[in-house]
Amino acid sequence: MSEPFLSEIKICAFNFPPKGWALANGQLLPINQNQALFALLGTRYGGNGQTNFALPNLRGRVPIHMSADHTLGEAAGSSAVTINIQQLPTHTHVPIAINDLAPADDSGVNVDNTKLPAQPQVSTGVTTVPGSMYGTTIGGGVMKADAITNVGGSQPHNNMMPYLVLNFIIALQGIFPSQN
Repeated sequence: MSEPFLSEIKICAFNFPPKGWALANGQLLPINQNQALFALLGTRYGGNGQTNFALPNLRGRVPIHMSADHTLGEAAGSSAVTINIQQLPTHTHVPIAINDLAPADDSGVNVDNTKLPAQPQVSTGVTTVPGSMYGTTIGGGVMKADAITNVGGSQPHNNMMPYLVLNFIIALQGIFPSQN
């Protein structure tokens, strides 16, 4: 293997950095012992710039190429996201109503092969009491404003693409890269 450029990053399948390399895990290094590496990285990835600086932290991250939209050292994104109402497409919720005659006896109404009782039970929180139908036609009534309520738990969902875990290592020793 040829000598790497100082600060070169490679991917490896073993679980340790070889001699002259470090894991790209955001660790702080002392400037006085790594002056050439500090000259290349500065505090772009962290550190106070007086006594220490940080290596890039690629744990749980995907590297992307620098561009006008993404500056070197920029870290963004999240592994879990909670979607809010502004991120959903415009849509409506249409209540489904049944337009059928309700029988006068206790036999109930047959809806999609499911028997709905003519006298539904209403829970008061402590006991169950008989409810009642409002008239002989199901549907066509006015719904209360709170009949359709919010659902969901507002919990974040996993936002990770499929992945394979490998180690990123950065060269602590090597050739100082020339710009020309």
